[in-house]
Amino acid sequence: MSASSAFSDEKGGSSSEPEYGHDPASGGIFSSDYKRHDDLKEMLDSNKDSLKLEAMKRIVAMIARGKNASDLFPAVVKNVACKNIEVKKLVYVYLVRYAEEQQDLALLSISTFQRGLKDPNQLIRASALRVLSSIRVTIIVPIMMLAIKEAASDMSPYVRKTAAHAIPKLHSLDPEQKDQLIEVIEKLLADKTTLVAGSVVMAFEEVCPDRIDLIHKNYRKLCNLLIDVEEWGQVVIINMLTRYARTQFLNPNINESLLEESGEKAFYASDDEEEDEDKKAEAAALPKRKPYVMDPDHRLLLRNTKPLLQSRNAAVVMAVAQLYFHLAPKAEVGVIAKALVRLMRSHSEVQYVVLQNVATMSIKRRGMFEPYLKSFYIRSTDPTQIKILKLEVLTNLANETNISTILREFQTYIKSMDKDFVAASIQAIGRCATNIGEVRDTCLNGLVQLLSNRDELVVAESVVVIKKLLQMQPEQHSDIIKHMAKLIDNIQVPMARASILWLIGEYCEHVPKISPDVLRKMAKTFTNEEDIVKLQIINLAAKLYLTNSKQTKLLTQYVLNLAKYDQNYDIRDRARFIRQLIVPTDKSGALNKYAKKLFLALKPAPVLESPFKDRDHFQLGSLSHLLNAKAAGYQELPDWPESAPDPSVRNVEIPDWSKCTSRKDRKEKKAEKPFYSDSEGESGPTESADSESDSGSRSESASGSDESGSGSESEESGEETESEEEEEDEVEEKKKKKRLDKTKAKKPVEESAESEQSSGAEDRKRGRKAGKNQKSASESESESESSESEESSEEESGEESESDTDIRKKKTPVSKQPPKQSKKESKKETQEMSLLDLDDFEPAPTSAPVTPSNFLSSSLVSDLEGLSLTDTILAPTTIAPSGSIKMYELLHRITGEGLAVEYCFSRQPFSPDPNMVAVQIQFTNNTNSETKNLHIEEPKLQSGMRIREFSEIEVLAAGDSVTVVMGIDFCDSTQAANFQLCTHTRKFFVTIQPPVGELMTPAFLTENDFKKEQGKLMGMNEISEKLSLGEKCVNEHVIVERVTATANLSRVPCGSDKECRFAGKTVSSGCLVLVTVATKEGGGAQLTVNCEKMVIGTMLVKDILQALSQ
Repeated sequence: MSASSAFSDEKGGSSSEPEYGHDPASGGIFSSDYKRHDDLKEMLDSNKDSLKLEAMKRIVAMIARGKNASDLFPAVVKNVACKNIEVKKLVYVYLVRYAEEQQDLALLSISTFQRGLKDPNQLIRASALRVLSSIRVTIIVPIMMLAIKEAASDMSPYVRKTAAHAIPKLHSLDPEQKDQLIEVIEKLLADKTTLVAGSVVMAFEEVCPDRIDLIHKNYRKLCNLLIDVEEWGQVVIINMLTRYARTQFLNPNINESLLEESGEKAFYASDDEEEDEDKKAEAAALPKRKPYVMDPDHRLLLRNTKPLLQSRNAAVVMAVAQLYFHLAPKAEVGVIAKALVRLMRSHSEVQYVVLQNVATMSIKRRGMFEPYLKSFYIRSTDPTQIKILKLEVLTNLANETNISTILREFQTYIKSMDKDFVAASIQAIGRCATNIGEVRDTCLNGLVQLLSNRDELVVAESVVVIKKLLQMQPEQHSDIIKHMAKLIDNIQVPMARASILWLIGEYCEHVPKISPDVLRKMAKTFTNEEDIVKLQIINLAAKLYLTNSKQTKLLTQYVLNLAKYDQNYDIRDRARFIRQLIVPTDKSGALNKYAKKLFLALKPAPVLESPFKDRDHFQLGSLSHLLNAKAAGYQELPDWPESAPDPSVRNVEIPDWSKCTSRKDRKEKKAEKPFYSDSEGESGPTESADSESDSGSRSESASGSDESGSGSESEESGEETESEEEEEDEVEEKKKKKRLDKTKAKKPVEESAESEQSSGAEDRKRGRKAGKNQKSASESESESESSESEESSEEESGEESESDTDIRKKKTPVSKQPPKQSKKESKKETQEMSLLDLDDFEPAPTSAPVTPSNFLSSSLVSDLEGLSLTDTILAPTTIAPSGSIKMYELLHRITGEGLAVEYCFSRQPFSPDPNMVAVQIQFTNNTNSETKNLHIEEPKLQSGMRIREFSEIEVLAAGDSVTVVMGIDFCDSTQAANFQLCTHTRKFFVTIQPPVGELMTPAFLTENDFKKEQGKLMGMNEISEKLSLGEKCVNEHVIVERVTATANLSRVPCGSDKECRFAGKTVSSGCLVLVTVATKEGGGAQLTVNCEKMVIGTMLVKDILQALSQ
């Protein structure tokens, strides 16, 4: 039997003859293979999973080695339905490889894949979809489409992710399915899990990158999820959001670009000058044009990407860097410099890409890399291309202050053995000399010294650079031209010889004696020169003939005759052309008169520019930027729009049930899981922590706005330290609050608002006296003052009522009450608020109102005297700004045309809505006229944030001040609240940004409660840092002061002397924040923060670390 028949059997044909080659020594390669495959088929047909697994491993190994295993397809396909997951996975790997080759057999197994799509195991469902989408057969496109649609609605985020991966595959197989696929992409874009986000954005980029409208509603969610998406997903999302932002927001540097166009700003101005000019420009532009106000969504993107600069993945850092470069205001771009410099410690491949981008950035934003100048110094171990890029960056960064250091570096580089690098160093010296006039002479002298270098390449490169520099001021440097003329005998590099000849020809008037002699020498060697040199010899001859024909007429004719018969047609043509031009004959035309003007015209000095100068029209970090050519699939970075598109397209409607404002309603919803915020109670186990933002009483940007907070560390740095007087007051306040909590804890849970409304004003006064008696002697003085001021303010406004905030109000002196809230509003809210609600005590929902007499004991009634509510709700309290509360500037009196506005976080409860942070605002009229109708308009808030405006101030007399309180629900994030402050004549854009510590309210826990709650917040919810305590943190008292100054927390009792514990809740969602400072011997300490909102925890750790380290 021939080998071919054995082969046909192996391929599945039948034969009655016995097989040859059972013995491996017989050398029949086909037959031995056949036998082994037979063995595998038997294993695949066996009932034991272990044998099947072994067989599949061997088959996959064969495929990996490049061997053909297609004949095993039928045997393998049978095992698709195998119960063993490991076997099933390997079967799917095999099928993906051979499904295209064995289309008919693959199609037979499609019903099995469809069953796999219904498998209870998410991994099997995903694998089945992956195999189905890998079968490149157009006939099953409808089945694939159906599978993708089903998978897009799957409960498992992993399967939804696989569906997103399948979309580009189906699109490439059948582009006509685009419309249906876009629907699936739209559905998946609305997905709330981090696992899916990156994959669906990749599908979006592949299938329909121009459908920006699909991103609008998901923009904020993508920004908020970004920090927790996997690294490659982050890169894709950031690049997509960069393009999106360029179409939807205004250029933040619009005013500066206008200035640059008008030539008011030097390109190479130093940082300080730039800042000064920016300020002048802004002041000048204010009356002329509408001031630029950054869109809150633009700010959200910048803030949420900033923490990713610390990513371990170089691609993520590079993506954020390009986003900041293309989108951020000039003042904020600097933050990327440190991250990019860090990447330069990575592999040479990463360095190469980073340096390419730094070279482009350093042309426009030189100031941001100047502090890291030494990071770009060249190491001897660097590859040549890295050295040349570093040289490029150093040259771009050169200015008057650092040029001496850079030139010293360059001098060292010239001694290198790497010839390409030496040549680049000499060119860099030339560029520094052209850019910085002060060092031009120094550089020229240095380059002239290099002319005596032994290395011919160094000399040649120096000649070329000197030629360019001499063009700037030749009359001052005739001695250098003479020196170079002498070198013509020794230098052999064609480019250098040509440069010397051009210089002598161009400036032959400065060296009239030497130039004819140089021509004589060159005429001798003309036939042996390179073409570039021959052309310059002809040019030199022509110029000398025109300026000094007496000495050079014969030489010129000799050179032109030699050139006439040269082998190179360029040289022959040049000779004919020049002869007709300079030697007058009967046939020569009118041009002969102008020969001198043509040859000896003044030529502009060459501008030595960076090769990276115009690369920034490509998106940084892209392949096109790296190659400096448009790569396939590259999408242009859009230009900024002239006018801002409608920002409301990004608003997401909040479901009605989540809009309830009363704390009571919310608590009914979260009664089953009282500890977690309502949002997290509803997110499933497969959803990552980010998805909490999507299902609670907030809209999508709530949790993400927490995450975004870490980006604003720099903006908060000034807000972190407060004076120590405030802390002592707070320690006293906390003692009082503890007592109050004890009395409240005695109340039955079912108590509702009606039970307190029975007692009147007399009870109130009695309660106040009783409260005073309990206080220590040291407090009595301030207490009596505050009670007096309260009573006087009651006389002024008879309609005011007291709620739980009254009790806290007693702790601080009260200034003038702001204008009252409207009656309607206050009455409506009173119905929804109870005393217990205000302190986060959770009442069970009651079916009918109950009166106090039903079940309150007389002792409880006496305990609760003075804590009643009347019909109308209390206007928010203001505190007199003292030295202890830190004031922030909201509007400077110059910008505000005489109106100065300051604000502070009073740390008082905001009575109209306990979920809001109380912000006290002080208006001062510094003008000579009245200011009227002070109010707030057009609040631009992140989704989920709310503002409770203060009532309009009708008149503010000249020289007067008035203080009001407004409430802002920051959604537990440090994102800024932007709004317009309006008077009767002007509108001012202002921003209030809270430090993370002001987003909390104290929570009073026992030691056991603290430990219990801490136990629930372990793992990813716990952040622990070691620190060295500052010199002033000598005792527990100072530590407590520092921590409570940084964050609005209360002290928790602790049995250990070496531990300080603090507890609080976030104002908006009521998430617990637990802080522990454990001191160690030798001035060390361990800071631990437990909080389910990880971003708040991270930022709080940073702020407390800073406070305790000082």
